[in-house]
Amino acid sequence: MTTRYTKDHEYIRVEGDAGIVGISDYAQGQLGDVVFVELPSVGKTLSKGDEAAVVESVKAASEVYAPVSGEVVEVNSELEASPGTVNEDPAGRGWFMKIRLTNESELDGLMTEEQYGEFVKSIS
Repeated sequence: MTTRYTKDHEYIRVEGDAGIVGISDYAQGQLGDVVFVELPSVGKTLSKGDEAAVVESVKAASEVYAPVSGEVVEVNSELEASPGTVNEDPAGRGWFMKIRLTNESELDGLMTEEQYGEFVKSIS
């Protein structure tokens, strides 16, 4: 299992040919209390960098971008009723969607956990 991060603070945790996508703990902290999440439809095809979801907080609305290209094979529908789960457990129960990867080499352009930690320090 490999986890990679984008500069927009999305993560993808790869398991086999699919990856679970969410936002980092840093991102949820910057957003504040999440009050609404709009998820993509299962079956939607995304290209790397496409807007994949929207998360709204008491502070702002923010897009969640696809960290890789692929097909949405599952969404976390629990977030519709309990969007605050994104704040409580962003790397666990607060995931947004699962994407079946169409180009694994796109992962190479994303940051490792260590690189992401350094990136966050540089912008904090």
